[in-house]
Amino acid sequence: MTFLASGYAQIGVLDALIVAITGYAVVFFGLILLMLVVMALGKVFIAKEKKAAAAKPVAAAVVPAAPEAPKPVAPGTAGELKLHDVEPKTAAMLMAIVADKMGKPLNELRFISIKEVKES
Repeated sequence: MTFLASGYAQIGVLDALIVAITGYAVVFFGLILLMLVVMALGKVFIAKEKKAAAAKPVAAAVVPAAPEAPKPVAPGTAGELKLHDVEPKTAAMLMAIVADKMGKPLNELRFISIKEVKES
């Protein structure tokens, strides 16, 4: 134990710098090896997924999908609303304010579009 303590007590600045740089080099070398292992495993798993996807029957991909029927609207709604440069949260707030000022329920009003007016 005294051998180690006495040996390191005599270390100079240059020797300490060499020890520090060697330590950093070992750590970065380990990190680079770990990165290469993770990248290689990622490529292996991607190759397995591509192989599994290629093994699936092709007939399912060839069949064209039937056109979607229009989605039914919820009771009390009046169709779609087009938003132009307006966040949905802001549009909902504006519609609630208009309904409140008019004294009517929101589901009795029909909003077609909401557009932000920008002054130049």
